[in-house]
Amino acid sequence: MIEKRIRKNMCIYKLTVRDETGICHITWFNQRYLKSQFKLGQTYKFFGKVQKRIGYIEMNSPVFDFAQTNKNTGKIIPLYPLTYNLTQNVIRTIMENGLKEVNQSLTETLPDYILKEYSLDDINTAINDIHFPKEFADYNKARKRLVFEELLIMQLALLNLKTKYSVDIKGIEFNKNIKMSEAISKLPFKLTNAQARVLEEIDKDMENIKPMNRLLQGDVGSRKNCCIYYCKL
Repeated sequence: MIEKRIRKNMCIYKLTVRDETGICHITWFNQRYLKSQFKLGQTYKFFGKVQKRIGYIEMNSPVFDFAQTNKNTGKIIPLYPLTYNLTQNVIRTIMENGLKEVNQSLTETLPDYILKEYSLDDINTAINDIHFPKEFADYNKARKRLVFEELLIMQLALLNLKTKYSVDIKGIEFNKNIKMSEAISKLPFKLTNAQARVLEEIDKDMENIKPMNRLLQGDVGSRKNCCIYYCKL
């Protein structure tokens, strides 16, 4: 392997390999550890993007294995966001070790009837297949399970907040003897049926002891401001 420093923080490592089909020139960037990985006469497997040149082909930063192993080649491998000096191999090794440590012992968080109704993987299968699936179908099933669980937890959390808000927190209870019709009659225009209905709903909410959460929607020029002004009184 040839090492070439092209500037202060950039080294290029070049390796020439051959088989019965021809010669391939392989290049890596800033991966010094590779200098001790290859020996003359050994057989390796490489996987990466191939570019054709005159008389040879080349690859940039491929993954590789010894001929008799398939840790990084010959199967679906995960690609993780990288940071600092971490490489894909390092992160994959960390994940593999983590899954071995867990050893299929994660506690299931969803009830059986949910798993059956929506055809979801169990948590241990999903965690394993999201990182190291045997088929893309396994990855898709694992992702479906994890996305489903995440959305379900979010919905349950929002429902819990809503229930707690409506039960534990008391709002201002407005006097029922004050009629909205008195304010409406002073408006310089006539309300549409939809506007009158919305005001009636707001009036009932404001007479209730529960806090009111309401989003008032309407087209531009639909006089939403009259309803909003009333709510602030």
